[in-house]
Amino acid sequence: MLTTDLGSIPLIGRGKVRDLYAVGDDLLLVATDRISAFDHVLGSGIPGKGKILTEISLFWFKLLANIVPNHLITAEVSEFPVELQPFADQLQGRTMLVRRAAMFPVECVARGYLAGSGWKEYQASNSVCGIALPEGLLDGSRLPEPIFTPATKSQDGEHDENISYAATEQVIGAADAAKLQRLTLALYAKAASHAEAHGLILADTKFEFGRVGDQIILGDEALTPDSSRFWQGATWKPGGAQPSFDKQFVRDYLESIAWNKQAPAPALPDDVIERTQAKYLEAFRLITGRELQL
Repeated sequence: MLTTDLGSIPLIGRGKVRDLYAVGDDLLLVATDRISAFDHVLGSGIPGKGKILTEISLFWFKLLANIVPNHLITAEVSEFPVELQPFADQLQGRTMLVRRAAMFPVECVARGYLAGSGWKEYQASNSVCGIALPEGLLDGSRLPEPIFTPATKSQDGEHDENISYAATEQVIGAADAAKLQRLTLALYAKAASHAEAHGLILADTKFEFGRVGDQIILGDEALTPDSSRFWQGATWKPGGAQPSFDKQFVRDYLESIAWNKQAPAPALPDDVIERTQAKYLEAFRLITGRELQL
């Protein structure tokens, strides 16, 4: 399922993975099987990826609901409005009907370990988003305590940019910045504890929050391999990039063919597709304790 077609249902937009529709006052989030790398959607999808991501988000929404409410109305297609029922085959297992919220224009990132853009920033300044860190940390090191490292939301599909807490206050106001920092770190702490109990390290993750009336809610997705770094606890060893439950096989393949990272993006060979699908399924099994039949 690389793209959806819901007839006269208003399409708001297509992201790298999700198609977004307006359904009355609510929104329909449909997770396709598209996969992106280096800011481009590739010519091949990963079969069932959208269903895996949706099921993982539903698991976390339920587990974390006592910390912050979320935007989910229902993921049961049979409970969707009548005008969506003709499209049940497209929507089954990969769709959430959600409340429409006024989203905050920042990505709320929590980091418990040094990796990715945080590692690059640390190498240059011994800090991440203006937060000073101890000297001598390595790529993959555990931080003394989890930190809140917000980023601006990219509107054009390019990379999000890390910003300081002070800049976040300027963008959304001091009161809301403090609330989002508290919620982000509380969600990370609970999710990281759950992951650790299942043999996983949650190195970092991002959340998106919005407001419905006076209430702040968690939106978008939650703690999937597309928005989070999950590592195997048993093989974690600081000092280099850690194997993660994401699209690393895809990135490695694209590097191996010396793709110039310009459109059009190439298709993937079958073995890369199969290995990537298996990695997403393994992440689902370890996080939820269940098997997912696609």
